[in-house]
Amino acid sequence: MPVKTSQMPCQARKMDGKMTKLKRFSARNQLFQRKNWYVEGLYRYKYQNVIAYWELKKNNVSFFYGWFRQAPTIYSQNDLTFLSTKIHDEMIRFISLISLFLAYVLPSGAQGLGVPAHDTLPAQIILQQEGNRVQLKPGLRPLRQVAGAPEAFYTYFWELGDGSFSFDKEPLHQYKDTGEFDIRLYATNNYDDGKPPKSKPRRIKVKKRTFLADASTGSHFFKSGGSIEMKINRMPRPGEDLVAIIGYRNKAENDLSNLEGSLLLFYNEKQFKQKNFELADARAYHGEKSTSVDSILTAMENTSAQNFYAVNGPSESRLIDPGYKEQFIQLLASKQAMYSAQQAWNIKNIAAGEEKFMFLTLNTLPGMIKDTNAVVTVSAVFVPTDLSLPLEQFDLEMQIVASHDPNKMQLKHRWMNYRFVRKNKELTYKVRFQNTGAGPAKLVKVGVKVPGMLSAASLELVDYSPRCVPCDSAYQNQSCIDTLIRKDSVYFVFKNIYLPGMQQDGVSDKDSTQGFVKYKVKFNKELKKLPFYSQAAIIFDKNEPVITNRSYGRFKPGLSLAAIAGFGNLRMKDSGQVNSNRQITLGAALSPFAPYRLYWQVEAYLNVHQKQTDFKGFVDGGRDTTIGTGKYVIISREIYEEQKILSADIVPIHLRYNVNKFLGLGAGAMMSLTLSDKLTPKNDILVAEPNNPVNSFTVTSRGTSVNKGLDYWGTAIFGDVNLGLVRQGPALGIRYIQYLDERQGRWFFYGTFRF
Repeated sequence: MPVKTSQMPCQARKMDGKMTKLKRFSARNQLFQRKNWYVEGLYRYKYQNVIAYWELKKNNVSFFYGWFRQAPTIYSQNDLTFLSTKIHDEMIRFISLISLFLAYVLPSGAQGLGVPAHDTLPAQIILQQEGNRVQLKPGLRPLRQVAGAPEAFYTYFWELGDGSFSFDKEPLHQYKDTGEFDIRLYATNNYDDGKPPKSKPRRIKVKKRTFLADASTGSHFFKSGGSIEMKINRMPRPGEDLVAIIGYRNKAENDLSNLEGSLLLFYNEKQFKQKNFELADARAYHGEKSTSVDSILTAMENTSAQNFYAVNGPSESRLIDPGYKEQFIQLLASKQAMYSAQQAWNIKNIAAGEEKFMFLTLNTLPGMIKDTNAVVTVSAVFVPTDLSLPLEQFDLEMQIVASHDPNKMQLKHRWMNYRFVRKNKELTYKVRFQNTGAGPAKLVKVGVKVPGMLSAASLELVDYSPRCVPCDSAYQNQSCIDTLIRKDSVYFVFKNIYLPGMQQDGVSDKDSTQGFVKYKVKFNKELKKLPFYSQAAIIFDKNEPVITNRSYGRFKPGLSLAAIAGFGNLRMKDSGQVNSNRQITLGAALSPFAPYRLYWQVEAYLNVHQKQTDFKGFVDGGRDTTIGTGKYVIISREIYEEQKILSADIVPIHLRYNVNKFLGLGAGAMMSLTLSDKLTPKNDILVAEPNNPVNSFTVTSRGTSVNKGLDYWGTAIFGDVNLGLVRQGPALGIRYIQYLDERQGRWFFYGTFRF
């Protein structure tokens, strides 16, 4: 029998009345549709928390009055049955419920009232605690589906405050000790166009141990089999933070009851101009202490001073490599050459078989690379105090993403120098996929588009997961992988496998839902300096294909220096007259290396002009003159002016296009100026002996030279054609230059060699 309103506790009656008003308000605004919407609050308090719980009997829909998402039907107060048995006196204030309701159901109205935008609501941690056992649930905003993408979903990472963690949606955790613990929830919105919910720690108190503690949560962490490994809660996205987990352990093969050493973290690769990350916080739960590289080297020096023993000798002491410190110094130098930031910690008391974890918050910086095809790397190194154990390192590759998508494709070392690339160079691709469904996948097909400048026939499968045998050697119904190569595509087909779904019941290891294909491929013989991309389509069983991002490969522009030599005509302006003579030209050009598209080129030339002599006049003789000790009569005098010019041409704007590797076209603007214009007067004097006029000869005299300096500036436009190896190597060119201040042009013939 339904409980009457008068029989409800006071707080419940108030909430029920408010709920009715909200229902009527929403119905008037047609926000609650009878068939398509439903209300399900996410917050349910028990014992130490408030319980406000009703059941909607009419449609058999459970209705929790806490955080509201969306509503299915119009309900009446008589249809509600109050099932709560215990209500704590700390009732949530009504205004906070209204704010959350507006933020989830009426985002536009909520923003108008100053409530945070829809995708800025923080993640809430909902918990039920009994002694040292805690059941955790996430309280998250509704997802905002990206159009055309697979169904949006959340992935979860819980940091439990005692060095444990979980990737489950609703983990159940039992603490080993009493005390206070800060729980953190990091949720990642996949195929969602909003921001990930912000994380805020929630502190709990464990006063007594009523249950046995959980086993280690890191049993599936060390996939590579080493002593150190790293994971992240999500791929880096500009403007978002991420959490990196560093796990370290004392492996059974170490045969040590207690292991100590140091951890080094290297980040911010120097290949990127800007820094990508900032280490905002390092949460250590096992006594890890920050240290320096110098301290590690000092400790290593003291340890290496011990005697060296053979493992199988009369002593049980372990073998210590005398070159151990040198190996570490070389490894350290290589890491410091690659990374600009580093951090180190001392770690102690790792029991045999024990696994421990540190949690690092990495903030993305404003200058972080935005290219979604870029791959950034962080590296961790484990240096054991026992020098008989080897140095270990782990490199974690992370692809920059624009949105969170577990299915993606990446190309390692995507920026290449075209000058040093040859057709035998291999490119390494990796396609990651994840079954995000509620059931296992038995068949996974990965189809990859191979760019035209790559040779599909050269493809080599390097690694893949799940591990299985090639299909050509498998027996019937055995798990296998088949590789089908076509001219412009390749297909990797996983057959008869078991790939669990992320939302599948009983799946606790999220890594088991993932797989990848890693392969190498070479360039074709015809290698063009153009961007190229590859893309994959992934099909799980008979579902619709999931299309990955485009993974681009690009060539660095590079610089090409060209030497130019040629000849042409001088253009001079003297007393309003324009004269020309031949010139020898030497020059240089700077442009991108081996361009395939439109490109800019700048040029500079130095012109050495042929000496020019101008006749200025003729004067009859009749005068006597003395040459040496002899006396002569001047018959006539011819007056000349000699001109020597040194000029320069500057080409600041030159747009070129290579039609193919043998033909190039160009057009641009040029500025000409005279660097030196030296004028020298010259007299050719015809003289003869006074008594023998027939016996005459010519005497030449020159006066003082005058240099006009920069006496001419001019601008011009031009067009030219190159024939030869126009991208790299020798070529011949012809250019026609048209000056703008005078209606006169000239031809320039030259040869060039591009380096």
